[in-house]
Formats: sequence, structure tokens, C-alpha cells
Amino acid sequence: MKEITEQAIAITTAKARQIRRDIIKMLGQAGSGHTGGSLSASDIIACLYFWEMNLDPANPNWGERDRFVLSKGHAAPVLYAALAEKGFFPRDYLNSLRKLGSPLQGHPDMRKLPGVEASTGSLGQGISWAVGMALAGKMDQKSYRVYALLGDGEIEEGMVWEASMAAAHYKLDNLMAFIDFNGLQIDGKLEEVMSPLPIPDKFRAFGWHVLEIDGHDHQQIMQALNTARTIQGKPTAVIAHTIKGKGCSFMENRVEWHGVAPNPEEVEKALAELG
Repeated sequence: MKEITEQAIAITTAKARQIRRDIIKMLGQAGSGHTGGSLSASDIIACLYFWEMNLDPANPNWGERDRFVLSKGHAAPVLYAALAEKGFFPRDYLNSLRKLGSPLQGHPDMRKLPGVEASTGSLGQGISWAVGMALAGKMDQKSYRVYALLGDGEIEEGMVWEASMAAAHYKLDNLMAFIDFNGLQIDGKLEEVMSPLPIPDKFRAFGWHVLEIDGHDHQQIMQALNTARTIQGKPTAVIAHTIKGKGCSFMENRVEWHGVAPNPEEVEKALAELG
């Protein structure tokens, strides 16, 4: 159990703000990409990378490192921003997002960029990959933990539930999945496209320990991370209630910001709001 202090929350809050600023900047420069779901996940990512996970940017393939899998791979900008801030690669790489030959592709590529654990983007494959990592950790008697971030629209994929069954069957208590529950996907409201609700009940039925939190409250995120370490014999799913486009008033809860990049005027406005 890690101590949750005001200083720790201040650090992760500042990191989340920087991550959001970097998301806006790189998407503005790229002219394409996924804004809303990157911003909604920034607080979770900040707490994982700057409070929770055991990592060594100087040795990204260290065998005892914790693993993070961005199952909703289209939100790559939030991962890239965190990795750059953590020191896995120079910050000026962020200026090359989605450019020809750049290691910062539209979806993460583990072959191109240090710190990326899995090449994701085909929805459902990331959590499946995370289950495999967690199972390998158990078989190899390793102490590392595996974290995954899924989109709420992503869990409409059948593969997610096959992976969830396997995680519970193999008692993967070293696995923790965050569901970024912002209620919107590319085609509209979650319940109108293909409702996976109620999400907590489904994960419980599949054998997971389930927590529900405000996905923008750093203390709640940290408490969930601590709680997951105490759970034995089953994986933990955290249903994180979030706001798509969080941090930029004109993007918040707007489905049209799922896969649209800000223009120069919108970049300026967003950065002003983010402080």
C-alpha cells in the first residue's frame, strides 16, 4: 500500500495538466487524431505513470517492470505524452505525431517506441494481450503488475469478454483494468450504439473484483490502485466515470471530438483553459 499524500496528488495533478497540454499541441500539429478519449484518460494515466508503476525509462525492457497496455489504442496521444514526460524518449518526438516515418504512429507500435508494451488499436486485443502478460508473470513467479486501459465503447467487442473469462479463470490478481467510462464513442452515445450497460455487473459476473470511481479524482484513482493490491485470487476492474474532452470546455461531452484534431484557434483556446 502506497501512502496517498497531498504532495503526491499535487504532482500527479500537475502531470495530468502537462499531459493534456501535450495532447492538444501534438494533435494540433498533426491535424488528425483522437482528442476526446485521450483527454478523458489523462488523470488515470498520470496516476499510473507518476505514482503507481515501477518503471525504469533508462532500461525500458527491464524484466521486473510493471506493464501498461493501452487497449484503446486510438488514444495513443495520452500514452505518448506520459512516456515523454517520464523520460522514455525526447520530448521533441511529440512534434512528429502521425508524420511519415515517425515512431509516434496513429496507434502505438511497440517495435518503434521505447515504453510501448503492445501494438494496439484493434479493439479488444489490448486487454487480451494484458491477460497474457499477467499470466506469464504468474507462471514465471514475477512480482510485476499489469495495467490496461479500455474504452467503454471497446467493451462492446466480444474478445474483451473472452479475455475477461480467462483472467478470472487463471486468478490473475496481478491484473488491473481501467474502463474509461465517458459514455461516448465515435458514432454517438454508448447506450444508443450498442449498450454494454450495466458495466460493473458484467465484470462481476465474469469473476472480477469491481470498483467504481470518479476517473478525474486523483485520490480516488490512487485508492483504487491501493485496493487492487489487496485483492487475492481475481483481477480488478475499475469503472472510471470520466468526461470526454476533459479540461477543454468546448470539447467536454461532445461526441464530435472523438476523432477530430483542434485547429490553430482551438489549440490556442484549449491551452489557455489548461493554464
